[in-house]
Amino acid sequence: MGPGPGAGRALSPWARLSFAVGHFLNDLCASMWFTYLLLYLHSVRAYSSRGAGLLLLLGQVADGLCTPLVGVEADRTAACVRYGPRKAWHLVDPGEEPRGRKPRQAADKVTRVRAASPTAPTSPFLTSCHPGAAGKGTICVLLSFPFIFSPCLGCSDTTPEWAAMLYYSPFIVVFQFGWAATQIAHLSLIPVLVTNEHEKVELTALRYAFTVVANITVYGAAWLLLHLQVSPQVGAPPDLRDQLGVQDVPVFRNLALLVVGLGAFFSFIFHLGTREGRRPPGTGSELPAEDEHSPLLAPGVARPLLLWKDWLRQPAFYQVGILYMSTRLIVNLSQTYMAMYLTYSLSLPKKFIATIPLVMYVSGFASSFLMKPVNRCLGRNLTYFSGLLVVLAFAAWVALADALGPAVYAAAVLLGVGCATILVTSLAMTADLIGPHTHSGAFVYGAMSFSDKVANGLAVMAIQSLHPCVSELCCAACVNFYHWVMVAVTGGVGVAATLCLCSLLLWPIHLRTWDPGAQP
Repeated sequence: MGPGPGAGRALSPWARLSFAVGHFLNDLCASMWFTYLLLYLHSVRAYSSRGAGLLLLLGQVADGLCTPLVGVEADRTAACVRYGPRKAWHLVDPGEEPRGRKPRQAADKVTRVRAASPTAPTSPFLTSCHPGAAGKGTICVLLSFPFIFSPCLGCSDTTPEWAAMLYYSPFIVVFQFGWAATQIAHLSLIPVLVTNEHEKVELTALRYAFTVVANITVYGAAWLLLHLQVSPQVGAPPDLRDQLGVQDVPVFRNLALLVVGLGAFFSFIFHLGTREGRRPPGTGSELPAEDEHSPLLAPGVARPLLLWKDWLRQPAFYQVGILYMSTRLIVNLSQTYMAMYLTYSLSLPKKFIATIPLVMYVSGFASSFLMKPVNRCLGRNLTYFSGLLVVLAFAAWVALADALGPAVYAAAVLLGVGCATILVTSLAMTADLIGPHTHSGAFVYGAMSFSDKVANGLAVMAIQSLHPCVSELCCAACVNFYHWVMVAVTGGVGVAATLCLCSLLLWPIHLRTWDPGAQP
C-alpha cells in the first residue's frame, strides 16, 4: 500500500495519484448515464420521452435516498485491519458486527470518538473486518451497469413499454446504490487525507481532472464505436447513416462493457495505493466512558464533536448545500441535454454527440490544473463567480444564435471551462465547511448529494413531461424545445447560483458555536 496521511506532512505523488483515480469507475458510468441514457432510451430503444425520463428519475431518487444513509453509515462503520471505514464502503459492504458486540452501541462510540491511537486494541476501528453477505460500492456498479445499456432480455418488439421499465428498474437501483457508496466514501476521504485548504483544492482538482479524463475516454470510445459502426453502411443514404436508431444498440452495449472493464482496473489502483488514516496519533487510545455528548479532549483544547444532527442547525450547511445543488444542476443537466440539443436543435450528425462533449471536457481538463493558483489569488467566492460568468456567456450565446455552425466548438469550450471551475470550487467549499470535523464528513457529502440527485431527477422529469413530441422521432416543435432547455439549465440555474453565492459573500462560511448537550 501507498503511504498514508501524516500529521503536517504532504501526501506523496503516488498517494495523490491513487486517490485521484478512486472515482474513475463512477465517473465513467456517470458520463454514460447523464450524456447517453435519455438518448439511448428515447432515440435508440424508441421508448417514450416520459418513460425515459421516469427511469432517469428513478435512478436519481434511488441515488439521493441512498447517499445520506451511506454517509451516516460510512462515518459509523468500523474498519478492517488494513482498511479505513470509507475505503471499506468504497469496495464492499462492511456488514454485520462481530458476535458478542452490541452493534449500535459500538457504532455510536465510533461516531463520537474524535481521535484514537492507531495501535489501540480496544478501538472498534482497529478490530476485525466486517464481511457482508452482499457486495456494495464498486462491486454493485460493476455487476449492474452493463445491463442498463443492453437490450431487455426476453423482450420483443411486441413487449409493452411498462414491462421493459420494470426490467431495467432493479439494475438502475442497484447501480445507483453502489455509485452512492463509492462517491461518498471517496469524497469524505479528502478532509481525512489532508488538512491544508490549498491541498484540499489540489486533491479536488486532481479528482476532477480524472473525472474529465473519464469523460474524454467515454466520448473518444463512443466516437470510435460510432465510426466503426457506420463504416460498413457505405451504400446507405447519408441521412440514415448519420441518424441514431436501433442499429446503434451494439455501440452502447460495447461502450458499457468497456467502461466497467477500465473502471475495475483503476479501482484496483485506488485500493492498492490509498491508505486511509484511521486516527491522528498521540491523542489517546481509550474510548470515552462518558455519555454520548462528552467531547474527547485534544491536547490542551476541549472541542465538542459535531454530530450529524448538529449540522442541521448550522446555516452554513444550507448555504453550501444550495450552492452545490445549483452547481450540479448546471453541470449534469447541460451534460444530459447537450446530445439532444446537438441532434435535434442543431441537426448535426450523430458523431457530434461524442466530439462536442469531448471538446467540453478537454477544456475542462486544462482549466482544472489552474484551480489551485486561481483559488489562492482570487479566493473561493471570486473563483466561483468567474466560472459562473463563463457559463452565463455560453447561455447568452445559445439564446441569441439559432444556428452555431463551426462556432459550436467555441461554445463547448466556454461551457467546459465554466462547469469545471464552479464544480471544483463548490467541492472545495464543502471541504472548507467540514474543516476538522471529518468524523461526520461523509454525512455532509451525503446530504449535499441527496439534494443534487433528487433535484436533477425532478428537473429531468419536468423537462421530459413538457416534451412536445410523443413519438421516438423529434417533431418540428422539439427543435426550439431543446434550444431553450439548454438556455434554461445553464443561464436560468446560473442566475440562481449567483444568488446563492451572494449569500456567502454576506455571510461567509462559519460554524456557529453549539451546545453538545442540547436536544435537536
